[in-house]
Order: sequence, then structure tokens, then C-alpha cells
Amino acid sequence: MNKWILGARPRTLPAAVVPVVVGAVICIGEGGAQWSRAGLALVVSLLLQIGVNFANDYSDGVRGTDEVRVGPARLVASGMATPRSVKRAAFLTFGLAAAIGLVLAFMTSLFVLPVGVAALLAGWFYTGGKNPYGYIGLGEVFVFVFFGLVATVGTTFVILERIPSMAWLQGVGVGLLACALLVINNLRDIPTDRLVGKRTLAVRLGDERTRVLYQFMVWGGVACGVFAAVSNPWSLLVLMCVIPAIAPLKMVRSGAIERELIAVLGLTGRVQIVFGLSTLIAFLVGR
Repeated sequence: MNKWILGARPRTLPAAVVPVVVGAVICIGEGGAQWSRAGLALVVSLLLQIGVNFANDYSDGVRGTDEVRVGPARLVASGMATPRSVKRAAFLTFGLAAAIGLVLAFMTSLFVLPVGVAALLAGWFYTGGKNPYGYIGLGEVFVFVFFGLVATVGTTFVILERIPSMAWLQGVGVGLLACALLVINNLRDIPTDRLVGKRTLAVRLGDERTRVLYQFMVWGGVACGVFAAVSNPWSLLVLMCVIPAIAPLKMVRSGAIERELIAVLGLTGRVQIVFGLSTLIAFLVGR
């Protein structure tokens, strides 16, 4: 696999796609959708996700926190790419996201601009800078806000130029499932993160409580999707998420560790994808 594709971490990209899909289909239930705007929002979300991945690779690599890890190899830590080239890739990707976001802002509302700037800064300082907030246990806050609420509600806003209450509910659901991915990733890395002084939320909570948090996030995300049935009965289709959720939940409860948690990460991604697809079907059928 090309090293830059590897560095972009394709398996994380559903976390960028699902909130945009959910935000866009909500607009169908609200009377229509402008798919050109939805397409631009999707590109921005994907670029932000890829940019964050490159930025994390660079920052963790130069700090040495990726030198001992259980998960997939990283570009800087493995020596596949120089820190300078990975940093350049991060800035280039963020720059493209900013340019397309600027176009979207002029098509809709300049209110989008400060939100976009906040997303870019949050993406870099997650692991970058002198005091990265991802190293003090605030990574889940970033993911919940920007890959949950902002991506979902923001997509709805740039299409409708208003925010229906359904967008907030679904944004919470998407955000919880996105956080579940990060929680599993950090659960896997507790031993190595402790060694390098990276105090993620998982390190702060410890193994047992992090496993409880993961289960809460998965069930909470599904519950938000089901609550949408109040206005759209077809939203009960989100219960299909229970099927792919059974295996990862069981593995986490039974004490899966290290490489076993890599499988849990992939299975959790499937839950998120099913959430997005079932929501899409619900709003298409129930409009």
C-alpha cells in the first residue's frame, strides 16, 4: 500500500463520511437537500479527517510517543516518511479543507468561517503544540464536538441555512459512536501511553472504567438514532446497529487486549456505518 494512503488511515474515514450523510438526509425530511453543498461538506469533512491523521502522525512521531505501539505503523515513527514531509502533508490537506470550506461559506453564510477555523486549530493542537489537549484526556471532547455535532449539524446548516432539532439529536448519536472508536484506540494503547506520559482519558480512567465508557457510548449512540422515531418511525431501523455491535461489545466486556482491540476497532467502525446507512434509509423511506 502506498505510504501516503497508509498515513491517511482509510479505516478512519467513515467517521468523516457518516456525520455528513446523516446531516444531509435530515434535510430530506425537512423539505429538500442541495446535493452540491452536501458534496462540498463531505469533501471538507474527509480532508479534515485526513489532515488530523497526518498531524497526529507528525506530532506523535517527533515526540517519540509512537515508537512503541500495538496498532498499525505510523509514517514518522516507522521511518517511512520524514517528519517534514508528513507535516507538509498535514498543512496541505488542512489548506485544501480551508479553501473548500471558504467556498461553502460564501455559498451559505460567513458564520461558517469561525467554525471552520476552530476545527482546523483543534485538529492541529489535538497532538500538536507545546501542550496538546489530546495528551491530557480531552481527545474525546474534540471528536464529539467536531466529528459529531459540528459535522452533522454543520452539514444540515449549510444545506438548509437553519438547524432543526433533529440535527442536534443525530449529531449526539454520531458523536458518541465516533468517540467509541477513539476510546477503543486509547484502551488498546493504555500501557504504551503510560510509558510515554500520554494521559489520555483511557489512561486517566483505567482499563475497567474505559470499557464501561465504551459500552455507554455505543448504546448511547444507537439510542439517539432510535429516539428520532418520535418524528420518523422509520428511524427504528437504527436498531439494526445492534447486530454488528454484539461482537465488539462482547469482546470488550470479556477483556480483549492489544491486537484483539484492533479487531474491535474495525467492528465498531461497522456499527457507525450501519448507523449512517439505516438513518439514510429511514429518511428516504419516511419522507
